[in-house]
Amino acid sequence: MTHDLSTYRYLVVTEGQFGPLTSKTANSAVRFIPDRVVCVLDSTQAGRTVQDVLGFGGALPVVGTVEEGLRLEPTALLVGIAPQGGGLPEAWRPMLRSAIAAGLHIVSGLHLHLGDDPELARLAAEHGVRIHDLRKPPADLPVSQGKARLIDAYSVLTVGTDCNIGKMTAGLHIRDALTERRVRVGFAATGQTGILIEGWGIAVDAVVADFIGGAAERLVLQAAEGNDVVLVEGQGSLVHPGYSGVTLGLLHGSMPDAMILCHQPTRGCPYGGGNAYSWMPLPSVEEMIRICEGAIAPLRPSKVIGVSLVTFDMDEDAARAEIDRIAQVTGLPVTDPVRFGAGPLAEAIQRGADAKRSARAGSAPAAV
Repeated sequence: MTHDLSTYRYLVVTEGQFGPLTSKTANSAVRFIPDRVVCVLDSTQAGRTVQDVLGFGGALPVVGTVEEGLRLEPTALLVGIAPQGGGLPEAWRPMLRSAIAAGLHIVSGLHLHLGDDPELARLAAEHGVRIHDLRKPPADLPVSQGKARLIDAYSVLTVGTDCNIGKMTAGLHIRDALTERRVRVGFAATGQTGILIEGWGIAVDAVVADFIGGAAERLVLQAAEGNDVVLVEGQGSLVHPGYSGVTLGLLHGSMPDAMILCHQPTRGCPYGGGNAYSWMPLPSVEEMIRICEGAIAPLRPSKVIGVSLVTFDMDEDAARAEIDRIAQVTGLPVTDPVRFGAGPLAEAIQRGADAKRSARAGSAPAAV
């Protein structure tokens, strides 16, 4: 689905939840579309800057009320969190009402579709504003048929040892690095934040289970048009007790040529649920590579060709030492694309794309 969001200037609401791990949508908006964010609203952090809270974002202000945010002339309110379960915090409803009354459009990636809420829909109609529900999937999705394996472009899916571990962030940084190398890249957005940034995609975690693979297949086929590489935004993790189903559907539907594994070295158990998964240790990078490659093996050969790390909570020496250690035990290029650049991963993908193109050329029938 497509959303015309490119002209919006966002007041981003994260009330009580603004932080490195708790406001994923807001953080990605600040990182990837900073020119379209005017402020973040969180009364518990008001008066600080986004840089103070996240370690990036510069002097972008954190405000305490909608009224304060309106002085910065936003044109839309963005719901800046993606909580487990995807519901609207009831305490946020007055903020949404005030924003709509002030003429702001609403952009939300919640599982709860705000456009279906009778009160908010009525207010939006009265004030002539739009409600964009980024997680609302199209109604005509097919069951996947393995068509994604047939594209000429080289397809890469980001996978993870856990959810909320940088799969979209890695993909977008790799996309930028490949674009700098003049590689034509299509980014297939599969979650609400990727759709926000790209303006199109399907939130596969909101799709009926039978059609997750079909949604992924449709995205890959669309992203492959006119491009040399397709980067598919990963979701969840094959080992996450809550989200493995959507991860497997995405893997089998997208049928990637290769995968990039995302990992946070300091994380010991799956994320989410108020520490509900503390009983489960996360697998090592080496073990997760075997799990991912084994899950796709019956459908097609696909290998992990690089590792993307999240090291914001490690000092630089420790981060570089961990990069070197994982590179040594896996034999793969490893980097933190935010901190040290995505170059090694982009180079691995470019080599794969070149090899696929050469193999296809070699197998092409001779011209008559």
